[in-house]
Amino acid sequence: MGAPYSDTSPKVEQLQIDLIRRMPAWKKLALLDDLNETVRAFAISGIKQRHPEATPERIRRLLAELMLGPELAGRVYDRAG
Repeated sequence: MGAPYSDTSPKVEQLQIDLIRRMPAWKKLALLDDLNETVRAFAISGIKQRHPEATPERIRRLLAELMLGPELAGRVYDRAG
């Protein structure tokens, strides 16, 4: 099922898939929310490393640009400001 060079054996991968399929919808959504928060935290960390002088407001803007693209982030932020 997975990539040909996966580090997960097919037997374990199938077990993971079966567990996810049996999981209630609320649990899947909770896991997805946790994953999104983790990705957001990594993105903010990267922004802070590249822009150590950035204010919290600037970090939010750079995150928006990363997630939405510069054009849409500009439309959102320029309208709010």
